[in-house]
Amino acid sequence: MKISIIAAIGENRELGRANQLLWNIPADMTRFRQLTQAHAVIMGQKTYESIGKPLPNRLNIILTREPGFKAENCLIHFSIESAINALKLLEKAGGVVGENRGDLSPAEGQKELSQGLKALISRISFDEVFIGGGGQIYKQFLPLADKLYLTLVEGKYEADTFFPDYSSIFKKVVSAQKGESGGYKYTFVELVK
Repeated sequence: MKISIIAAIGENRELGRANQLLWNIPADMTRFRQLTQAHAVIMGQKTYESIGKPLPNRLNIILTREPGFKAENCLIHFSIESAINALKLLEKAGGVVGENRGDLSPAEGQKELSQGLKALISRISFDEVFIGGGGQIYKQFLPLADKLYLTLVEGKYEADTFFPDYSSIFKKVVSAQKGESGGYKYTFVELVK
């Protein structure tokens, strides 16, 4: 299972402000959707709440510190280790969630998976898992990540959340493609260690 981080950042690694994205770039949203379709996406509670609902056709895994947090048709975990272990078990089982599989328990604090979530899990590819933010989640996953899918947006922006410095870890550029969309100039970059 490969761990990939996906994010759009400004020239100073700006990510967001007041729990919102700094820009609306249709081509970036399309890229995100195409890359993450039928995969698991791990995100923090604040990121999930800013979206307001589960991302469709993806296994949404929410990391939170709030014991009573619930999100319909999502897996809830309280640590990155717990989330990764659950994904490894699902990958090993080929996405099959049996009724009596104690080793594939849904998540901490969840008693059982809904039928809809079980059906979704059976359609998910576990070869690549995506990390979708926010800033603290990116920081925790950066040392574990195998690949970065970044949208480097030209310009400097006022932000309160920043992407961690990745330059000393991810040095090899696999691909880079310049573009312009929604009034923004950007470069889609894929990096590996």
